[in-house]
Amino acid sequence: MNRTLKDATVKRYYYDSHDQLRQHLADFVSAYNFARRLKTLKGLTPYEFICKTWLKEPKRFNFDPVHQMPGLNI
Repeated sequence: MNRTLKDATVKRYYYDSHDQLRQHLADFVSAYNFARRLKTLKGLTPYEFICKTWLKEPKRFNFDPVHQMPGLNI
């Protein structure tokens, strides 16, 4: 994981302050964990698992998970 972090952040970008580095690391780790496929979820990402569960059991959810997607609404 350390190598992945260094290659994606420190070695690729220049930061003016430690706060910029911390923010970029936090954003990268969040995106990495969100898109990671997990064995316990049978190879699905957490988001894919939530969407699959929502299709099977929509009454368990208050909101449509598609509307909770982080990022731009385009």
